Amino acid sequence: MLTFIGLGLFDEQDISLKGLKAVQSADLVYLEFYTSYLMGTTIEKMEELYGKPIIRLMREDVEQNPDWLENAKTKNVVFLTGGDTMASTTHIDLRIRAKDSGIETRLIHGASITSAIFGLSGLQNYRFGKSVSIPFPYVSSRGNRVVTETPYDTIKFNQENGLHTLVFLDINSEHGYMTVQEGLSLLLEIEEKRQEGVMTERIAVGIARAGSNDVCVKADFADNIDAFELGGPLQILVIPGNLHFIEAEALVKLAGAPECLLQEFSES
Repeated sequence: MLTFIGLGLFDEQDISLKGLKAVQSADLVYLEFYTSYLMGTTIEKMEELYGKPIIRLMREDVEQNPDWLENAKTKNVVFLTGGDTMASTTHIDLRIRAKDSGIETRLIHGASITSAIFGLSGLQNYRFGKSVSIPFPYVSSRGNRVVTETPYDTIKFNQENGLHTLVFLDINSEHGYMTVQEGLSLLLEIEEKRQEGVMTERIAVGIARAGSNDVCVKADFADNIDAFELGGPLQILVIPGNLHFIEAEALVKLAGAPECLLQEFSES
């Protein structure tokens, strides 16, 4: 048996009671922290609370050489991830591999940032379009700095349909955790180049450390970069599309957005 367990948003205490019982009854407990990371804990703290040794897997152990899966044919194996299980394509692929190997699988869900943002921002879940990730710029084989424009295109498409865009921010070993300020700077850089108005006079919402007692939510105009100093990771960005009155009111009262957001509604 292979049980996938989502650990929630921030620390070792976010695991569900059902998930905790599954960990405590497992023969082997594996963990991956490269698709998401619980900033409020350590593996040592998790082991102390869960009462089990935890084996950390690297990306290649999950995506390329998941030889450890063989253990699930004869043992009760748990696979832990930050957020909700199956939130990443990597995890779905792993579950398919297990099925193909005749391994029974089970899912125990955890809180996810994709649902937490609705409550934190006040934006309505059914008004979101396709989500996108902003990667750090890279250097091409010719030595040129390359800024990927896909996030800009996705936001543009969603805007044309009146929809909000959830923007995940890059995490990698070289650059660390991308901030909302860095993500907005890259989008504004593309705006300067293309002049298509996607980020012009556009409200943005930055969220940091969701699930912690130190959560920070800030809404302001995207070009007001200084307003998005949110502190430490993890951070995530939302670019709203057309706003319902309740959404605009929530951004003003819950996220400190400029009150001019409410003017169009008061004038109509």
